[in-house]
Amino acid sequence: MVVKQEAVAAKAVFDVVVVGSGAGGLVAAVRAADLGLSAIVIEKEHRYGGTSATSGGFVWIPNHGRPGNEGDTREAALTYLSRVCQGDFRQDRVEACVDRGPEMVRYLDEIGIALDVIPFPDYFRDEPGATDSRMIGARELDAKELGEQFFTMRETFPAFRLFNRYTLDLMQAFAFAQRPRGWQWVAAKMFARYWLDLGWRRLTWRDRRLALGAALIGRLRKAMLERDIPLWLDTKLTGLIERDGKIAGVCVARHGVAMTIEARHGVILAAGGFEQNQEMRDRYLPVRTDARWSQSPKGANMGEAIVAGESIGAATESMDCCWWAPSMQLPSREVANSDAVHQMWLDHKHPHSLCVNRLGLRFVNEGGAYDRFGLAMIEDQKRTGANIPCWMIFDATYRKLYTAGGILPSTVVPDRRIPRDWWDQYLYRAGSIEELAGKIDIDPATLAGTVARMNEFAHTGVDLDFGRGQSSYDKFFGDPRHGPNPCLGPLDKAPFYAIRVDLGDLGGKGGLKADAAGRVLDRANDRPIEGLYAIGNSSGAPWGNAYPGGGSTLGPATVFGFIAAGHIARRANMG
Repeated sequence: MVVKQEAVAAKAVFDVVVVGSGAGGLVAAVRAADLGLSAIVIEKEHRYGGTSATSGGFVWIPNHGRPGNEGDTREAALTYLSRVCQGDFRQDRVEACVDRGPEMVRYLDEIGIALDVIPFPDYFRDEPGATDSRMIGARELDAKELGEQFFTMRETFPAFRLFNRYTLDLMQAFAFAQRPRGWQWVAAKMFARYWLDLGWRRLTWRDRRLALGAALIGRLRKAMLERDIPLWLDTKLTGLIERDGKIAGVCVARHGVAMTIEARHGVILAAGGFEQNQEMRDRYLPVRTDARWSQSPKGANMGEAIVAGESIGAATESMDCCWWAPSMQLPSREVANSDAVHQMWLDHKHPHSLCVNRLGLRFVNEGGAYDRFGLAMIEDQKRTGANIPCWMIFDATYRKLYTAGGILPSTVVPDRRIPRDWWDQYLYRAGSIEELAGKIDIDPATLAGTVARMNEFAHTGVDLDFGRGQSSYDKFFGDPRHGPNPCLGPLDKAPFYAIRVDLGDLGGKGGLKADAAGRVLDRANDRPIEGLYAIGNSSGAPWGNAYPGGGSTLGPATVFGFIAAGHIARRANMG
């Protein structure tokens, strides 16, 4: 919807209107306030935080200067990005992220939102310029510091909560996924801390510890509270107000009632992508996928901001791309007769497993990054028509040691505790590979041959087909207890298992086309639309169809939120 009126009866007026309450939008609002502008954040959901609150919460910032990042340089980052970026990307946007990212990190540090290095390899670790120190994350936050605002923050996804209750940080998540020596002590401390917090238990079952994305959003929300920046929930964007050749505000439905919010100096669209909109997925994405497979909050990212921009002539880019991340479905324990999505970020990397298409053939290095796994699914689907979904096959050794999507290892949740209705519907089990193949409609001889070949690779330590375990990135996620290749293990111990793997995502990489200042560009002339900015997944990803490292979504979102607020402030001061 476009509103072109000379006299709009505004119900509220601010200098800057930010649409969306994820990390990028909150950084933009806080920065605008610190530059002397009045700002408001609107959020269509009843909870704030968006996809950021449910995510790992990491930001990928080259040369950020925090302890542990010594030796990284602008030149190294640009060299690395020149090797990995592909598709619709522009060098000016890439350089803006690299150049302004360190400034954004220093600003957050100054206002009390310190980001620490998480030792984690870039996703193309063997390319020139790659490092292990560009992923940074917010320190844990005590939920008590948010007061009542804690209860309206979007809850963490089950992948980052043990038994859907105990908060996990990244190292704790690894401990439960790979279960190294001493993992039981990690669990015992978590349980004790949770249950001994008697005062908090009287208030809520939710964990008082905020980690990962919840910690980042919590700290940004605290900064908003300190600056009296309003946050309106249940306030949905319905259109942009265009007046005298510029964007002058937004039309919204607040608690279902139509109203307008005028923006004296700028509107920043930070409302996420379109991955929950099935019609837009069908129109833009290269293969048929289901919105239910997405790991973003259900119903949240429907593309309203992108549609609003298109309606006033804005250009789009990278609309055929997503931040791919394989997922699986399991019955929801909270909502009857419905399934819940579970992430498959690490599971396919572990030894004693492999992934096959529906012909029973491997198609990918299972040890690679999840985005590349998704791209391989797409290419194999185009080539064979037999991939989406594909299957992960594993044996009893894997089942004992590692997680499989939403299924914990058998030492924690043995087979007898798996609900009966899950068997041969979500989780398949058989006494032989051939019997398992029959259950999932794969040719038994083909699957048996694929497993036999993988077992040969496991014994030699060399994957002659896809090179699994050869790169330093693969080895980082391998099991050091296993040799000669930490990423390869034979599938030779019955029973054997299979789970369906869907082409999931963390959001869309495509959105409104923006310049290095975050300004939305028009479709006709590629020129900035006055007063309109887009960041995060409401804009096209600066990397194009690539995923340089952990936090490559929130990194640009927060940096361009910082940049956009500064650009608006400079123009406002110019009169």
